[in-house]
Amino acid sequence: MKKTLIYMSVAILLGGMCGKLIYQKYQDSTFAFLEDEKIYFLQEGVYSTEESLNRNTKEINPKLVIKENNQYYVYIGISKSLDGIKKIKKLYSKKGYSTYLKEINVTDQSFITNLEQYDILLNSAKTEDDILTIQEVVLSHYEEISKS
Repeated sequence: MKKTLIYMSVAILLGGMCGKLIYQKYQDSTFAFLEDEKIYFLQEGVYSTEESLNRNTKEINPKLVIKENNQYYVYIGISKSLDGIKKIKKLYSKKGYSTYLKEINVTDQSFITNLEQYDILLNSAKTEDDILTIQEVVLSHYEEISKS
């Protein structure tokens, strides 16, 4: 009887130590899912005042405006694929807009997963309206996560 209690105590102790070790390993490995991924952003411009922003971008729709360091950055396209961002750039070049390609690191996995799905739609989009509709959804989704 005494031997059985000792064996059970040792088994419980070893099980607890193994569980703690596995839990610590699991916690360390979750950071692998939080790595940054480079996403392509198509920037229309940077404005120092809200008035100049409104004056120069009133014809651009959809757009994403992010204020950083008292500057207004205007983005008109987001894609994970270089081909997708080139397609958007071509559309705005035809309209006479100068754009800049930027790579920005994003950590939000749900946004990246959704962006991959939108890129599939973007690759198959044939009309300008289809491209703009897809980008409207992508830009608004990114705006939501950037405010969080």
